[in-house]
Amino acid sequence: MMMRAAAAGTTTRVIADRTRFATPRPEHSGVSFDDVLLDPADAHPELAVVRAALARRDWPACRAVLDSAAPGGRTWLLSWAAQERGIEETLRYALHADPADGAAAALLGMHLTDVAWAARGRARAARVGAEQFAIFQDWLRRAEAVLIDGAARTPGDPALWAARLTTARGLQLGPAETRRRYDRMLAAHPHDYAGQAQYLQSLCPKWGGDWPRAHAWAAEATAAAPPGAAQGSLVAIAHLENWLELDEPEATAYLREEAVRDAVAQAAHRSVWHADFRREPGWVPAASAFAMAFSLMDERPAAGAVFAMLGRLAHRFPFSYLGGDPAAVVAGLRDRSLSPVGGVR
Repeated sequence: MMMRAAAAGTTTRVIADRTRFATPRPEHSGVSFDDVLLDPADAHPELAVVRAALARRDWPACRAVLDSAAPGGRTWLLSWAAQERGIEETLRYALHADPADGAAAALLGMHLTDVAWAARGRARAARVGAEQFAIFQDWLRRAEAVLIDGAARTPGDPALWAARLTTARGLQLGPAETRRRYDRMLAAHPHDYAGQAQYLQSLCPKWGGDWPRAHAWAAEATAAAPPGAAQGSLVAIAHLENWLELDEPEATAYLREEAVRDAVAQAAHRSVWHADFRREPGWVPAASAFAMAFSLMDERPAAGAVFAMLGRLAHRFPFSYLGGDPAAVVAGLRDRSLSPVGGVR
């Protein structure tokens, strides 16, 4: 995967027509932003409850938290909890006790997928060794076996279909099968943002898609979601993925194009800047995508508005695309965006 150094020294442009970036931007509040909080549990304490329950092998306590979450938030909680180590035995025991436990199947499938991706690494396919790739595929097949059985027993669980979008991509099952899984997820929950973020990856050229389809789909998903939904960030993510594929100076020029800036700003007004935007699981990843996009566009007031909303919070993705320590990257972009700039408001 390509990574770029953050361009901290870029020159701010004064844009004549800034109405598309009109936002209730607070001035620098004086709050200390010395520490960047990248752990999702800092925004959603219920995740810490799930982690603690998993650590003591208390599956009923995990289920109590997961069952109380809204469908979209539940998918995020499961995807974050899946990164915990040493949970496979607990989850297999839960599935043995109740083979129709969709939460246990989804979490185990996501966990095995996470292990697979950790074995593979984040490099481009051409840079993944044959032995490394074989291990990756083996773990994905284990995940897929769990998820197939789970989806057969509990087909109305959107988290299972969201998880199967990731395995479809890694196993290279093709666009038709990936779309089938996406449609099944939508049937279970029309606006599962975590699953949609996974589906967007499959539409990018690096996974066999193309840019026209990726951008068109992101716009369609944003328009289909209720005003104030996190889906608007899919537009920003699609443009960041497109930027990542370009060399300089074309990459920076791409993000500064009028059509790109307009599309991202409009999406922000429909999501993170909308009065109905709610701080439920997934809101930090959504806001982080806009914060990075506006920063790279050199739209400091717009970036500052989103960073001020985030406070000390941030999500590793997409800041990890800039290389280095994500916390340091976030701190640098945030401090720059919140610093007074003459002539730009």
